[in-house]
Amino acid sequence: MTTKGNVYVIDDDEAMRDSLHFLLDSSGFGVTLFDDAQAFLDVLPGLAFGCVVSDVRMPGIDGIELLKRMKAQQSPFPILIMTGHGDVPLAVEAMKLGAVDFLEKPFEDDRLTTMIETAIRQAEPAAKNEAISQDIAARVASLSPRERQVMEGLIAGLSNKLIAREYDISPRTIEVYRANVMTKMQANSLSELVRLAMRAGMLKD
Repeated sequence: MTTKGNVYVIDDDEAMRDSLHFLLDSSGFGVTLFDDAQAFLDVLPGLAFGCVVSDVRMPGIDGIELLKRMKAQQSPFPILIMTGHGDVPLAVEAMKLGAVDFLEKPFEDDRLTTMIETAIRQAEPAAKNEAISQDIAARVASLSPRERQVMEGLIAGLSNKLIAREYDISPRTIEVYRANVMTKMQANSLSELVRLAMRAGMLKD
């Protein structure tokens, strides 16, 4: 069943988790609940893209620390912070750390669902971009040390002959490495290989 997107709720208050689960599930979101931020961070690398809805005040890792850690991991997940009444200074700090918005409890159901929909819609292109970058990085990582050297030579504009001389191997062998590089990098041309190298940070654009 298609959902409006994934939502990851982090709150140490069980009643709050349950009510958010009911609200978001009935609104068409795929919902996963966490009773503390560490449990969420532990599984974050394997989670599908979605919006994080977190309480700001929690024992252990609070909402502010969660934001700092997700920022350090360069996570593309948008984060909405829930605050108690009068916690506006904390909410402002959360926004400075990258939270896309905050909600003061108690809040209108519609306001939360609209915020989540907006957050997912705005962050999704960046998340897809990040996934593409990770895919390219994985292709680079699949190269053998020699293939990587040949790729670096190619994107520097060196001919097969020059690369062969640089590493003291035959031009014919370089042709084999070059073919392997193009296959593993899924590049159909040298210009495409250069573009991929730029995305992988091997070349400064």
